[in-house]
Amino acid sequence: SQDPSQTICMPREEFVQKMAETVGWGTKEEYGELFDKVDVARDGFIDWDKLTSFILLLLYERDERAKATVVPQWKDLEFLPGKHKDTIQKVVFLKSSSRYLTVSKEGLLGIWGENLKLQESLPITSDAIKLKHLWVTSLVSLENVNKIAVAFTSREICFYDLLSKEEFPCQYKLQGLQGAPICMDYWYDPIDPKDSILSFGDITGKVQAVAFTAAMISLFERPANACDNEEATMTIDWAELVSGCHKCCHVLQHTLHHGDWVRQVTYNASLDAFISSTMSGINTVVLAWREKSKKLLKMTSFNIAQGIHAFDYHSRLNLIATAGINNKVCLWNPYVLSKPVGVLWGHSASVIAVQFFAERKQLFSFSRDKVLRLWDIQHQLSIQRITCSFPKSQDFRCLFQFDETHGRLFISFNNQLALLAIKNEASKRVKSHLKAVSCVLYNSLLKQ
Repeated sequence: SQDPSQTICMPREEFVQKMAETVGWGTKEEYGELFDKVDVARDGFIDWDKLTSFILLLLYERDERAKATVVPQWKDLEFLPGKHKDTIQKVVFLKSSSRYLTVSKEGLLGIWGENLKLQESLPITSDAIKLKHLWVTSLVSLENVNKIAVAFTSREICFYDLLSKEEFPCQYKLQGLQGAPICMDYWYDPIDPKDSILSFGDITGKVQAVAFTAAMISLFERPANACDNEEATMTIDWAELVSGCHKCCHVLQHTLHHGDWVRQVTYNASLDAFISSTMSGINTVVLAWREKSKKLLKMTSFNIAQGIHAFDYHSRLNLIATAGINNKVCLWNPYVLSKPVGVLWGHSASVIAVQFFAERKQLFSFSRDKVLRLWDIQHQLSIQRITCSFPKSQDFRCLFQFDETHGRLFISFNNQLALLAIKNEASKRVKSHLKAVSCVLYNSLLKQ
């Protein structure tokens, strides 16, 4: 058409005729079938927009399917030489400075370059007596305000500044918590970074959260009698926060876990809910939904026999995966409490970690007998099973962390940090073997 604003529509007969002539191959029946697929509304005619949209969607879906079936190829397992003497509690990647931080129970902080070379190790606090009598339980990165928060068994959380010229000075100290915090999580709004939430679970079964409303300016308000020295540590009492003395933040909390240790907690913005878990069979996973006022919580919970070690949530699939002590990985819809929407069988020991490979819609799970599995979520099938030469010890505390941007999987065994890295997929051809294939057998009974 000479006029670009005018759309040209084609009826079926004309489309079939013209396509066969123009493209030069393909039968009229095939073009008829294509027409029927594009003309979903059964209008009897299609235009160029409808045709291109259909083809793009088709290719996109095919791409997604191919991506889901690609099994990552791994480099050899390597152990990173660190200086930690005790259990490694957390590995975090700091986007702002492109560094990794590791922290161990005895309070030693390891700073690693993006290439995973250890740059330095230093104690989290210079107070040696303090470190002698307490443990570090968790660490989170407050990315939007360039700080890290560290939880201690002394029932306090300290906030350290990453931008200071000195080594990590303590800016705020939140003390007087009712129980020792053992897990933490931090979320901030990427569009409006002044809104953020620090949530933590403790050994008394409490899930608590501090919602900051002016994080970019200040996390907590400076008391009127505070000294002018910017470097001095500001001490905040938990009771002050609960009573609402600080205008720039408020507290949310619940005790539905009834005295069981809260093993993991996370806040998810798409659900606007806190998810927490314990190793108890009752109220194993609790979802605390924020009400309209944002100050109140409404609770729902899953009961999972024997309890779970850990969980992960995938917001696009809207699924919670749980690492069951009963060897099963279960997939739950957050709104369906009665039973899981899927169960992944295959581990022969209790599952101690699960984490989604979000982009590929796959799931990692790691069990007590040191078997790593990768699952295709859509088909609920195990697509990879890895048993590396992990340390032999039976009694170990394990940390499992997949850094998706770098394709790195960190697994710690007590004070040793192991790394599995995905090979760069330079060639798109999926090879089943590294060397030339010398023999193929087919088993007709198992169809393999």
